[in-house]
Amino acid sequence: MAKAFGFIDYGGPETQEFLDRPVLDPGPGQLAVTVRAAGVNPVDWKIRRGFLGRERQLPAVMGQEASGVVQRIGPGVTGFTPGDEVFGLVAAGAFAEQTLLRAELSALKPEGVGFDLAATLGVSVATADDALRQLALGAGRTLLILGIAGGVGSAAAQIARSRGLVVLGTASDANRSYVESLGATQIRYGDGVAERIAEAAPDGVDGILDLVGGDALRAVAGVRTDRTELVSTADPATAAELGGAYVTRSTSSETLAALAALVAAGGLDPQVTGRYPLGRAGEALAEVESGHTRGKVVLEVS
Repeated sequence: MAKAFGFIDYGGPETQEFLDRPVLDPGPGQLAVTVRAAGVNPVDWKIRRGFLGRERQLPAVMGQEASGVVQRIGPGVTGFTPGDEVFGLVAAGAFAEQTLLRAELSALKPEGVGFDLAATLGVSVATADDALRQLALGAGRTLLILGIAGGVGSAAAQIARSRGLVVLGTASDANRSYVESLGATQIRYGDGVAERIAEAAPDGVDGILDLVGGDALRAVAGVRTDRTELVSTADPATAAELGGAYVTRSTSSETLAALAALVAAGGLDPQVTGRYPLGRAGEALAEVESGHTRGKVVLEVS
């Protein structure tokens, strides 16, 4: 049996508990791995609360992304061998001592990248990369990121800067120095945010990456020079209302490998600011669920 953390019913944190599940055998297109680290993301608690549907078999192990060491390889899998250090998106929950990775959404971990950093790349960093590709802004153009201090925003700011974009980001004043460390200009959110953006970018912004949605997005929509240059990861309805689009996910093994290479070369820091052992998974999830996480939170499993 392998120790895991999940939920037994849809709802709040009271539905979470530790579980014992059999060691899993890989099916077609899967890798059985010993988990070394797992990323914690807002989608994890949203699934538990039933915000994304209630189609999972309960109890359900939580977590979408993990890194670890390959134990066994499923039918049809090529490019991986037992003993490889890998990372990617899971097929059976990441908050566990052992799980299954989806081979087509996994990649080899570079030697110079820690398991903790690799475990963050499948969800938030890959989402940031997908959104920036969708916006397709060229060097020298100005990008506004709503909610820049979180995991997706932190990655997006660095990737955008590496591509020559000028980056502004909404965040609290407490996060000003952190935002500036990402190479971006902090814009305080709240009343008057559009005016503060206009002061920082008098010619307007060329694109918006929205990680917040709702009224926060509506408040800044008018600062764009092109109303179609809006991609949201948080609120597809409001994005469409304002002429933008929801993020289209296009992650592959190749894009994950490229992101890991960027980390290895020092061009991207996933900004892991919280590390918890698997035994404190509830605390890690509570930190993310609070909505005030800076950077990324990971579970270190073994």
